Amino acid sequence: MAEKAKTEIKFEIVQTLGTVSEGSKGWKRELNLVKWNDRDAKYDLRDWSPDRTKMGKGITLTKEEALKLKEILSAI
Repeated sequence: MAEKAKTEIKFEIVQTLGTVSEGSKGWKRELNLVKWNDRDAKYDLRDWSPDRTKMGKGITLTKEEALKLKEILSAI
């Protein structure tokens, strides 16, 4: 059985908007504007290692989705 080649994911953190929390090992849950695979930047919430070479699972949102989420959170 042939092995699947791992696809490299390219990313560029365009702007760090804020840190939501930090774990005991230095990983930070951050809200950033990130370009994934040379596409337009999107709002991105995920955990990052201290040197930002590793990342956890996260969520990416368009500006419209982020504004809708802000509206929902403001109602809490």
